[in-house]
Amino acid sequence: MKKLLASLCLGVAMSASMVGAHAAWPEKPVTLLVPFPPGGSTDNVARILSARFQAQFGGSFVVDNRPGAAGMIGAGMARRAPADGYTLFVSSLGPFVIGPHLTKNAGYDPLKDFDYISVAVQAPNVLAVPVNSPFKSIQDVIAYEKAHPSKMTFASAGNGTSDHLTAELFWQQTGTQGIHVPYKGGAPALNDLIGGQVDATFMNINTAVPHIKAGKLRALAITSTARSPILPDVPTMDEAGIKGVTVYSWQAIAAPKGLPPELKARLHQAVVAALNDPSVKPRLLEVGFEIVANTPEQFTAFQASEYARWKKVIEVGKISAD
Repeated sequence: MKKLLASLCLGVAMSASMVGAHAAWPEKPVTLLVPFPPGGSTDNVARILSARFQAQFGGSFVVDNRPGAAGMIGAGMARRAPADGYTLFVSSLGPFVIGPHLTKNAGYDPLKDFDYISVAVQAPNVLAVPVNSPFKSIQDVIAYEKAHPSKMTFASAGNGTSDHLTAELFWQQTGTQGIHVPYKGGAPALNDLIGGQVDATFMNINTAVPHIKAGKLRALAITSTARSPILPDVPTMDEAGIKGVTVYSWQAIAAPKGLPPELKARLHQAVVAALNDPSVKPRLLEVGFEIVANTPEQFTAFQASEYARWKKVIEVGKISAD
């Protein structure tokens, strides 16, 4: 009995010690590892979160950009970091649900190597063409592709990117086929689209909107479940009669597997507070982001669903990272 009481007392003491340690977090700088260069959507979301975390928790939160291999280098670094709350992984969907299907040696398993905290924001893609394009509607595109298979060109920021896979999904769902033209990044793809060197692209809404409003691009359809408030005249794919092409690009925050539950709960609460902060939320909404801020459990289920979905698209399309 004495041994049992001693064991229970030791367990309580250890639990109290652990709670105290987590309550003191952060006692040193926290790194928000971003697997892409500065300036993009994921980097911007990470910097918003780091600033709000610093305001909420004190201490220092530092964004560390580690680009390469479509985000997989950074994902591998995050996997290898200690699960102590001092390395957080802020990424788009690519490393979470796309990259591992494109290469046999990703260096991590997204289903096993991370604790998922929250999807922060999401944004749909827009099918856009140059403003002087003969294509006036999504029906024009489908009719042309059926009459001229593998002739219409679709630009992307690279193999396996969201814009590439949205085009592949569109072709699979409509029984059509175009020509994928991969670029080394979104900027050169956008420049050639505006210049008319390529016919179309599925680009993220926050990239597309300034050029649509400037009269350089024409939006034909959007991949969201409902029309966007910032592009109210653009029909959804569903409205255009095209099922199964609801697509969102998303940015999320995770941690190396084994994050203490108390820290996971605190970080989730901090993400929700940060994204709904009156100084933050309107800025995100006005560029086309939708606030998600879901729970760790919801994110985990969503990640598994997205992982399976894009695996199928990649296998059917015979897509590789090359």
